[in-house]
Formats: sequence, C-alpha cells, structure tokens
Amino acid sequence: MVAGGRRQLFRASCFWGPQTGPNPTDRAKLGSKRHLICDGRGVPLAIQLTGANRNDSRQALALVDAIPFLQGERGRPRHRPDCVLGDRGYDAEAIRQGLRVRHIVPWLAKRNTEHGSGLGRWRWVVERTFAWLNQFRRLRVRYEKRADIHEAFLALACIMICWRFLRG
Repeated sequence: MVAGGRRQLFRASCFWGPQTGPNPTDRAKLGSKRHLICDGRGVPLAIQLTGANRNDSRQALALVDAIPFLQGERGRPRHRPDCVLGDRGYDAEAIRQGLRVRHIVPWLAKRNTEHGSGLGRWRWVVERTFAWLNQFRRLRVRYEKRADIHEAFLALACIMICWRFLRG
C-alpha cells in the first residue's frame, strides 16, 4: 500500500508541476514553452511560462495584460502598445477582438495565405530576444523541476537584457 502511494507522489505530472505538458515535437516528453512580448527594439516587456502543449493563441491576451505600468512623464502612463505584431499562430478572431477592445491595432498574419505578408521585417526582433535569452545557458534547457525557480531565472535574464539597453 505504501509503494502505490509513493508511485503516485512521484509521477511525472506532479514532479514537474502544472507548467509542463507533453511536447508535440519531442516524443511527448514533458516540457515548457516561453511566451514573450517585447518592444520594437527587443526589450522584453512580459514573459510567461506554460506547458509545451499550450497553444500560443491562448496566451496572447494574458501576455498583453501582463505588461507592467511604466512611470514616465506627467499624466496617464501609457500601459499598452499602439499595435501588436504576430505570426500565423495568433490569427484568431477572438484575439483580434480582444486587442481592439484594448485599443490596440492587431497586425497578425492571416492563416492559409501565401507567405510574404511583410511582417517578417519586424517579427525577427522577437526571435532575436529569444536568442538573447538562450545566451544564458541556464535557460537554454529547463533543468529546474519547479516552475517558480525557472520563472525567476527568466525574470533575471530579462532584467539583464534591459540593463544592457540602459547601459548603452
């Protein structure tokens, strides 16, 4: 009876936590996915960690809402961006409507259309920011079993990237 209880305590879903899921590209091994929103220069504004099987479109509006308020000049601080660029993974009418409700212009590539929408000219900024995050070796592969520790390392890496921009 005790052995069955132990087996239940140490099964994979409990061991790695709720922010992991079966990776669709790696033989259904448990993994996690980073969702990132950044400004036009590549400075990360918000980052979230979810399971590898989580669809990008489900996290889009939560990521926009996670952008923190910035203290600036007098008056109302600008909290949300003017427009959001996204690839075909974010093409859903619910996302477009959610962005419009938040007074954000959605520039999302349409699904089932020929490549060459022109968004690749700006989309590479996000990919470059992911490459900057991967320069921190601890983040390239997730070794931490607890998601809060991995999220702390992600936040620290984003702080380092912002600090490099501020420094010069």
